[in-house]
Amino acid sequence: MKIDFDPLDVPRDRFLTGPVAWQQCRVGGADPESFGILDMWGLWFVRGNLIRDIAALAKMELLPWDCWGLIDEEESKIDAKALALLDHAARLALAGDDLLEELLALYNREPRLRVPAVINSYPAQGVQHRVTLPQPEPA
Repeated sequence: MKIDFDPLDVPRDRFLTGPVAWQQCRVGGADPESFGILDMWGLWFVRGNLIRDIAALAKMELLPWDCWGLIDEEESKIDAKALALLDHAARLALAGDDLLEELLALYNREPRLRVPAVINSYPAQGVQHRVTLPQPEPA
């Protein structure tokens, strides 16, 4: 992978968050095919990182190979409505604390973003596991 920095202290200019990468790809500022790892590249990869980053902001931190909702949707089924939802979610995420409550409300009401009780996990190529997640205590 030829990493030329300490992965435990990633320089700010060497890493893009999911929302930043999504927005850059959508407006033509970045090539989606430049995002990925191993044999996984493209806008679907960026889409997964956007949604996982939003889930993490909602205190649901999952693994890079955990999938649900729009992450697990085939590219051909991502329509204009789904793209608009993802664009809106990315804009809210990029606003930071100013719009965090609005982002979390969107996450909580949108099942295509929200982490469900059962997810798909793909820890190895071609291997799928259904994983039941512990549910948080009601607030």
